[in-house]
Amino acid sequence: MRDGRYIEIPGSGTHELPPLLVHSAAEHAPGEDASELASALVEAEDMLSEPSGDRAETEAIEGRKFDLALQLKERYRGLVSHWLWGDSVLDWIRQCEITFENVDTLRQFLHPDVWPHASRASFVTLLEDKGVPARGVTIERAVGLRLAFRQPPPIDCISNQFLFYLDNVVANSAYRTWSRLSPYAGSLFPPDRFHFDVLDA
Repeated sequence: MRDGRYIEIPGSGTHELPPLLVHSAAEHAPGEDASELASALVEAEDMLSEPSGDRAETEAIEGRKFDLALQLKERYRGLVSHWLWGDSVLDWIRQCEITFENVDTLRQFLHPDVWPHASRASFVTLLEDKGVPARGVTIERAVGLRLAFRQPPPIDCISNQFLFYLDNVVANSAYRTWSRLSPYAGSLFPPDRFHFDVLDA
């Protein structure tokens, strides 16, 4: 007996979906790394107090500033990696929708006037159900960040508070809101009925 959460798709064959082309954060421009570190240093200076003038204290604070800047830069790179994954996933969903429209047995499942039907968030669940290797990226958070930002925001536009505390809240809230845009679309795609490749773009 099949899990009731999944749509019953006629037949027994596997449907081929377009490949998921994932863009990497390593595709940044030369010199961007140094620029990110410089912006992170400015942010770190705002977070730590000025040394009193004692040489040992000054050296300790400068060391802490550099360590904090490195942490901020790494968190920013993680944010960019998530954003790129989210952008790749949303592009893949658009391609999947085109594929569904061109396959008679699948076309009906994306139309809200047909029951059961699936939402765009069902494609995200399909990725998770298929165990797509996301290399440390949480796919729902990635899609949420992409929904929140049209393009990855530059590091000097992001506060340390956002990087340390708020990016998860914003991303998760954006994803939850987006996934509930179609309130009656609770059905999911059975992972055993679909195949697709995950490729580095």
